[in-house]
Amino acid sequence: METSRGRMPTRSDRAGGGRARVAAALALALAALLGPAHAAPEGGAPTQARQPTPLAIHYIERRVERPKPLNNEPPVPDDEGRAGAQLGLADGNATGRFVGLRFSLRTSVVEPGADLRAALTEGEGARFLVVNAPAADLLALADMPETRDAVILNVGAPDVALRDRDCRARLLHVLPSRDMLADALVQLLAHKRWTRILLVQGPGAGDAAYAEALRRSARKFGARIVAESSFDARGADLRDSALREFALVTRGPEHDVVAVADEAGEFGPNLVYNTASPRPVVGTQGLSPAAWGRPVEAWAAVQLQARFAKLAQRPMGPVDWAGWMAVHAVTEAATQLKSADPEAVRRLLLSDRFEVGGFKGRALSFRAWNGQLRQPVFVLWPGAVVAAAPVEGFLHRRTELDTLGLDAPESACRAFGGSR
Repeated sequence: METSRGRMPTRSDRAGGGRARVAAALALALAALLGPAHAAPEGGAPTQARQPTPLAIHYIERRVERPKPLNNEPPVPDDEGRAGAQLGLADGNATGRFVGLRFSLRTSVVEPGADLRAALTEGEGARFLVVNAPAADLLALADMPETRDAVILNVGAPDVALRDRDCRARLLHVLPSRDMLADALVQLLAHKRWTRILLVQGPGAGDAAYAEALRRSARKFGARIVAESSFDARGADLRDSALREFALVTRGPEHDVVAVADEAGEFGPNLVYNTASPRPVVGTQGLSPAAWGRPVEAWAAVQLQARFAKLAQRPMGPVDWAGWMAVHAVTEAATQLKSADPEAVRRLLLSDRFEVGGFKGRALSFRAWNGQLRQPVFVLWPGAVVAAAPVEGFLHRRTELDTLGLDAPESACRAFGGSR
């Protein structure tokens, strides 16, 4: 604030001078923290330091054709995952500037049928790839010579095989796998003693994989699939026939819950309140396990929810959280090191020393045997979080987080060559 010329200084002028001195003192203190590159000349403001070279992150997305939602359900957002990565970049730069770091994010959206290799050329040699794509694309990227020095962070594929026999070194998984989701759900069911499960499966490949994950979890935690049926919504008008259709497929032996495997949401929403017996619906609809959801508010999560809603103008979903978390993990590793050296950041990400927060109440880390991010999984319905798994009482010799998903002895992955 400049003082007026040609008159005596007023009280306002003197106050402004005081504020200027305080600001200068704060600037000197900040310069001392940040190092000599930001030092201020005597009596002046800090000099403008040369902008550091940003650590580059490349977000690659395969656009997937999705069926039109039924019952006026909202469609999957066009920027699902991408918006989360953008928020992760903003958060990373807000923190990184205090240690003289900058981060950049390049986004490539690959249309159905197009070659993923072309997207790599757009990343200008980025060593950290955040990928929202099906499993086949992830494996193709991981096997390309162009990515041999890159870390790939999976934010969109829940396939168990990627964490098992089809794993790849340097392929990390931020999104929970289907078996982690199923384990979280069945832990809660076992805790409530709702252990008799009637399973209804849809026709898709993802539905079959989700149903198989539920079967494994039931065996793992002492629950039982008492009956199974299948349902294909194609050709049916569930708005008129749901009461009759689902009364047939949900009849069976005495059961505590009806579990649904319908990842595309073709009929699962209509199953709620239309079962033959008055039983809770759980699984892909009803009471569902998820990495994230609109009702999550504990552990300061409401702050992340608010920042995302301001950016994207919609609630944050599981893939959005995974996109944010992937970028956050990279920027946090660099901030811990106070370095933008890609090789140093890669080593820390893949080491047993790395831990990162994710607004889930626990320190998160990547499993050494298959690259999966250890994390709590929420069990929720659209109105509230019912539980956060691992549920109390399910113990593990290392960490209760490893009760969710493939433990080291269960995984056929050998690419990482270690366990912790």
